[in-house]
Amino acid sequence: MFLLNKLIGKFAPCFVAEIGLNTKIQGRIERRQKSAVIKIGKNSLVAGTLVTEVGTSRLIIGDNVFIAGNTLIDCLEQITIEDDVLISYHVTIMDSDNHSLRASVRVGDLNRWRQQQYDWTHVGRSPVVIRSKAWIGARAIITKGVEIGEGGVVAAGSVVTKDVPPYTIVAGNPARVIRELSLDER
Repeated sequence: MFLLNKLIGKFAPCFVAEIGLNTKIQGRIERRQKSAVIKIGKNSLVAGTLVTEVGTSRLIIGDNVFIAGNTLIDCLEQITIEDDVLISYHVTIMDSDNHSLRASVRVGDLNRWRQQQYDWTHVGRSPVVIRSKAWIGARAIITKGVEIGEGGVVAAGSVVTKDVPPYTIVAGNPARVIRELSLDER
């Protein structure tokens, strides 16, 4: 692993991440607090945007992972993407709601954000795990607390709010099981 140092915007004045051998970063990485962890394995290609929101955020990406352009992975707590995962264009993966459900709390969010004093304590969160060999189709949304099982397939445009069993195709909004992959498709 080597360290990649880069200036990235007003919210991430200093960036350090562990990047594996032969991994290429063509997208953007925003580590908004210095103590947040971003690790990307070897032989991966990241063309999307990776964001860690707080100092305790952990974004772990395995080996041989493809993250296409205009994809957003926004990590408040922990997002883990295992080896050999393909994530298509315009996908959104988030482990939090980003705002409180209470309007009385949300009303001041923009001002707090501008002053870099955003309060994450009122935001719902739960880790996301995408197991090895999964494929996430274009414009899919993966919400907090979801686990995509090994070899799982999320169809384009799906909104995944519940776990996806291994080697199963899900589709729709909210995503539902379409079918299990046959043995020769695994």
